[in-house]
Amino acid sequence: MSEQAPLQFAPDAARIEALARTALARIPEPFAEHLKDVVLLVEEFADDETLDAMEIEDPFALTGLYHGLPVGEKSAWTGVAMPDRIHLYRRALLDEWVETGVALEALITHVVVHEVGHHFGLSDADMHALEEAAGA
Repeated sequence: MSEQAPLQFAPDAARIEALARTALARIPEPFAEHLKDVVLLVEEFADDETLDAMEIEDPFALTGLYHGLPVGEKSAWTGVAMPDRIHLYRRALLDEWVETGVALEALITHVVVHEVGHHFGLSDADMHALEEAAGA
């Protein structure tokens, strides 16, 4: 009888969140100071309303999303608003992980840094530099 490989399970939401929090913890100053109040949410997929608003038909096409005002657009006159949030979509992340073969930690760091970049209104080049600084 041949020996089977041990059964492995896809990382759950708690594991994805732990990897994302590790990625956030590696974001350097002065950015880190502004991330203390950002809420991190891990969901299976983006909801239909979000997908419709972004004109995305395939829920596997969206791995993460930033909701909130970029730091440079906030003012004392903004008023009371929902806290800034970074949503990570577990099933889409896992699908990309399998398809690309990129290490899960590196993929999650990439998505988290990209969403943090939106928080700061950064360009793609700035996001790439921030990703390198965060160790991805």
